[in-house]
Amino acid sequence: MSFHNTLVRKVAGISLCAAIGFAGLAMGQAPEASAATSKADKIISLGQKYLGVKYRFGAPSGSTSAFDCSSFTQYIYGKHGIKLPRVSNSQAAKGYKVAKSNLKRGDLVFFTTARTGKKIGHVGVYVGNNKMLHTYGAPGVTYSAINSRYWKSHYVTARRVL
Repeated sequence: MSFHNTLVRKVAGISLCAAIGFAGLAMGQAPEASAATSKADKIISLGQKYLGVKYRFGAPSGSTSAFDCSSFTQYIYGKHGIKLPRVSNSQAAKGYKVAKSNLKRGDLVFFTTARTGKKIGHVGVYVGNNKMLHTYGAPGVTYSAINSRYWKSHYVTARRVL
């Protein structure tokens, strides 16, 4: 085998290894993004199974016969390996802050309530299109627009825990 053929084979081999390595890096980044999206979709899908389940303030952790807002998020995230504290104010300290303009499916959105005054007292799951999945009052587990008059005026922050 000539020096030229050997050199060409080595260069081709190195180029092929580099191409495979770079492709692997690129593919390694894509699954991370899709994994978060996939987990968000699974969490939201589980939450949807409870549409209409009644609201009960102080509902116990793990109960699925009734939820309050934070027991609901704690339950559906917990079923997918994300441990959240029991109350919304404590859940608002998890993950990292996300601007309202950068919300993604699966982000937690937090609000004040009449009961809590200026403190966080409500949490929902952002599902996209300015809507959240949450539970409160008579509708129980339901969807609401986060930019409706009430929720928009009580919005505090959002956290990404996925």
